[in-house]
Order: sequence, then C-alpha cells, then structure tokens
Amino acid sequence: MKAEIIAVGTELLVGQIVNTNARYLSEELNAIGVDVYYHTVVGDNLERMKAAFETAHRRSDLVVVTGGLGPTQDDVTKEALAAFTGRSLLIHEPSLKKIEHYFTSRGIVMTENNVRQAHTLEHALVLPNDNGMAIGVALVHESTRWLLLPGPPREMQTMFANYARAWIMEQMGETTSLYSTTLKFSGIGESSIETELLDLIENQSDPTIAPYAKEGEVALRISTKAADREQAERKTAPVVAEIRARLGDYLYAERDIPIEQAVVELLQRTNRSVSVAESCTGGLLAELITSIPGCSQVFAGGIVSYSAKAKIEQLDVHPETIRMHGTVSAETAESMAKGCLRRFGTDFAMAVTGVAGPGEIEGKPPGTVFIAVADRSGARVYDLRLSGDREIIRMRAAKAVLYRLWERLRSQSEQEC
Repeated sequence: MKAEIIAVGTELLVGQIVNTNARYLSEELNAIGVDVYYHTVVGDNLERMKAAFETAHRRSDLVVVTGGLGPTQDDVTKEALAAFTGRSLLIHEPSLKKIEHYFTSRGIVMTENNVRQAHTLEHALVLPNDNGMAIGVALVHESTRWLLLPGPPREMQTMFANYARAWIMEQMGETTSLYSTTLKFSGIGESSIETELLDLIENQSDPTIAPYAKEGEVALRISTKAADREQAERKTAPVVAEIRARLGDYLYAERDIPIEQAVVELLQRTNRSVSVAESCTGGLLAELITSIPGCSQVFAGGIVSYSAKAKIEQLDVHPETIRMHGTVSAETAESMAKGCLRRFGTDFAMAVTGVAGPGEIEGKPPGTVFIAVADRSGARVYDLRLSGDREIIRMRAAKAVLYRLWERLRSQSEQEC
C-alpha cells in the first residue's frame, strides 16, 4: 500500500510550527507495512486543498490528512474532501452530544461553530477523539482510502493508535495483528548500532528491525505479525536475544522510555538518590529528571552554576582549579560533582560543564563538554566532543551524563546481586 501524508495548516507553511505529525505517522505506517511515498503541506484554503486531494488520489492508495478539523471558518478539511468526493456533510449526533455536554458541564455557552467538530461525511466511519472534540473520518472513495485526523499531536496520535491503525490493517486484508518490541539504547549512535547489527538488518524478513534515533537515544523496533502476543514473543525472542548479546552494554530498556525514566526507576529500585550540578545545560538535566513521575523519591535538587563565581560559591570549586584548567575542563567537572554530592548529601551527583555554542569559550570550540558522576568512592569524568547546534549539544550532554549514571547504577546493582 502506497501512502501519502497531507498536513493542513497555513501555520506550517509560514514556519510557526513544525510538522511533527508527519514524522510520527511515517514511523507508524512503515511499522505496519505501509510505504509512505509523499509528504504534502497545504494551507487552509479550500481550492488548494481540493487540488492536493486530487493529486494524492491519483498516486496513492492511502491518504492520511492531519489538521483542519476544528471549529473555526478556516478549518475546511472535511468540506474539501466532501467536495472532492461528492459526498454530503452530516452531523454525527453522538459526537455532538459529547461536545454539548463538555460545555454545559462547565457552565460555558457553546458557540454554534463548535458543531463543525461533529461533522462527518456520508457513508464514512467516524473515529472518536478521546482527547478532544473534533472527530476523525475514515472512508474509501474510488479505491483510495482516506483518513482525516486532528492536527494537535496528542489528539492525532491517540486517534491513530486506538482507531485508525486497525482500520488501515483491515483495509490491507490483514487477519493477524502487528506486535512490536522496542529496545532503547544510549551511549551509542544510530550508525554504530547499524554497523553492529548490519547482518541482521540486511537479512531480515520476519521479524523486522527498524531503528529510530533521537538526541542521545536510539530505539530499535522489532516487529512481527502474529495471531497473539504470545506467538509474537516466540518469534521475536531469538532476535531480541541476539541484539542483547551484541549491544547489552548500551541497552537501558526493553520498552519505549527515555533514559531519564530508566535512571529514575533504577534509583527507586536500589533506594538511592541523586543531585545535579549544571553549567552549559542550564537546568535541562534537572528538567529531564523532574519530568518523570515519582522522581521526588530520588531527586534531591540541583544547582545551575553558570558562572565561575557560582561554581566557586555554590559548589566549592577551588578558584585555583578554574585558574589553572578553566571552567570547561575535566577538573572543574569533577570538582562540581563532588561539591554537589557534599551540598545535597545524596548517593550520586552528576555534573555538566562545556561549550554549547555558538562561539568558543576559553579557546574551546562548541561541543567540548565534560561530564562527571560522583559517589562516595570518588568521581568519574568523561570528555565529550558533541556536534550540532546549541540546543542539540545541551540535550546530548544531558542524555550522556544520564547514561553514565545508569551505567554506574547497573554495575553496582549487578555487583550486589
């Protein structure tokens, strides 16, 4: 099945927001065996949308449209598809009642334009919106399958996962379901993982192996079609075991979670605590940790010591250390971690200092970063040479020190066992 993704919204064309929906949908469609051939973006204009639909209809078996399902006058996706297919727009009464209840239960007067969010097309399947009000639509027109999904990513992703995916697989004539296992890695790049697993990737048929890279993390999705989860696990188990044997030092989870969640959970299981000292990451490391529910059990706090003065006064970094080695150095990173450990009295402390860019600091180029992990036995320092812009360097630095703490925790846990 050849697919096309059409993102609707003038805000996408003028650069106000990034089209993250296309990335999500491409991954999900490829995972169930649908090949995405085209990405299209079109503004909130009825005639241009109809033209985009005509082009997609000629060249694609499946067209997934996101956006333009809201209550305002520029939300005309359903109108455009109705005009293109020659179908009438109808009101889906159960969805309208849900919308009306939302307003009345909050004591808010519902404006008439909200009825638009309950519109569907003649002879179409309604896709419920579990996180919003604008319903989705699925239909077949002259052998082309059409899906209309909401634009907000949270609404779109839930609707796709709960309803649209099953409809697509039914259209493909699948009698079995697709099951996936996600393996998460840190401390190693996507290209290195591919090199280590090249023979498995080149010879794959069923199960399939698909890599997905994020900043500081890599995911491998192992997928197979099976009658049930038990059969799927039997089919994927040998592949997972082989990958684990080759890349176990970097495998922090066998489910789709970020490295910070793996660290928090491991701290919880081992009854240990952590604090952080940050310079170039500017609080990002603490933000990642505190994004995980339950982190208060293990996270004591952090210090953003951006200046040399703050490092000296808040973390007891010796002025001579900075004078001799600079604020961006292994020695300063080590001293920051040890000072943080003393200040908070935690079992572990992480520290980051470096150059995020765009310019040099102390003659060191952007991407020069030193991270440290300290405990009662001392501190280990790691010298990183990161690439990317300012925000990418900051994120990669934060993820790198989290991986090093996870590595230390895992090692200690194995020794205790």
